[in-house]
Amino acid sequence: MNSRPRSLWIRSLATRVLLSVGLGGSIATATAQDQSADVRIVGDQVRSQGFPCDNPSSAERIEAESAPNHTVYLLKCEGVTYRVVLIPDQAAQVTEAK
Repeated sequence: MNSRPRSLWIRSLATRVLLSVGLGGSIATATAQDQSADVRIVGDQVRSQGFPCDNPSSAERIEAESAPNHTVYLLKCEGVTYRVVLIPDQAAQVTEAK
């Protein structure tokens, strides 16, 4: 039995594991930065349309309701939560979430 293919497979697996562990911090940081950008962008859009949104704390993308060019967020602001639908080149559809 030739151990060379198995050795290459083990080395490849080990490399992928090490890369995923090593990049874990970078991915977590990128995700936190993306979340912060989402909160800022969605919060700014809601405020620009006249809705009060003091101290936005999170903008959670609702994948099940989103589609290409139709992104749905749950935006949490101080004292109010909005369901926000972002569609390119249109005003956002903003409704107060219950």
